[in-house]
Amino acid sequence: MNARSRTPAPTQALAKANVSHRQVAHAGLTWLDMIQPGIPEVSYLRERFAFDALTLEDVLSKIQRPKLDVYAESEYLFIVLHFPVFDTRNRRTNSSEIDLFVGPDYLVTLHEGDLKPLRRMFAAVNSDEQAREQLLGRGPGYLLYRIIDALVRYCFPMLYRVDDQIAGLETQIFGRNVRETIQELALVRRDSIALRQIIKPNLPVIRMLAARERAFLQLDAEIYFGDVADGIRKLWDMLEEQKEVVDGLNTTSDSLISQRISEVLKILTVIALVLLPIMVVAGIYGMNLDLPFAQHPFAFGLIVLVMFGTAAGMVAYLRYKDWI
Repeated sequence: MNARSRTPAPTQALAKANVSHRQVAHAGLTWLDMIQPGIPEVSYLRERFAFDALTLEDVLSKIQRPKLDVYAESEYLFIVLHFPVFDTRNRRTNSSEIDLFVGPDYLVTLHEGDLKPLRRMFAAVNSDEQAREQLLGRGPGYLLYRIIDALVRYCFPMLYRVDDQIAGLETQIFGRNVRETIQELALVRRDSIALRQIIKPNLPVIRMLAARERAFLQLDAEIYFGDVADGIRKLWDMLEEQKEVVDGLNTTSDSLISQRISEVLKILTVIALVLLPIMVVAGIYGMNLDLPFAQHPFAFGLIVLVMFGTAAGMVAYLRYKDWI
């Protein structure tokens, strides 16, 4: 018995389960979209589609890694993918999970609602007959391809934004505002690392989709999902290049900071060396003892002259050694 043969009437199931969902049907294909799925939604899916219990547990899990499970007997796929979402308020790149069930006459998407391409695509098929025919009229495999392709393309502007930040840092790093530069470099590096951690686990999943034909998808997987695989490989290549540049900028920043610290220490050392003989002479003649020339009428002038003379001699010595 496959998943379709156990499907109850949608209206009856919805009334019974009281779940929150959106649904569009066209040309024998149903797209069921659930935002922030919980136990009622999972129970509804179990009753309507008879999905495997372990996959439904994965839907509720908040730490599920990208994967592809194939259920050949029931003719459906369970796919988990992660895509980046940029938090403008905190300037952080977060991971957003999307779970997909794909069968011969249905596609179920479960997500948190923060993936803009997915929201726009569902709104289009819900309101536009032409978009509905284009996306749902060619079978579940094509709809799956368009969803994943849109989410992959959605990642490119984020990487372009990181590229722009890196370009700005390449000129800013030689400026005098070291604190701001270090902070900006740390933010860019954090974004780059987060994007790598989110996108990389998707690579083997997309390759698995492209590697094998599945009749119920009604799609040439090698051509369509191969195109998606090319897109995600381009993302990864861009991330690799960004990592090299960011690491280089970080090394350059560390070198510049070390150089500036050395210059400051050098200046302080020179000042200390120049003041050292002055302090010695002042310390000696500040003692309450009978010292040479202490009673001389020009004692103060002579002592000051000796102080500045020794200081000038120290400066001349440092210049001779090329230390200043």
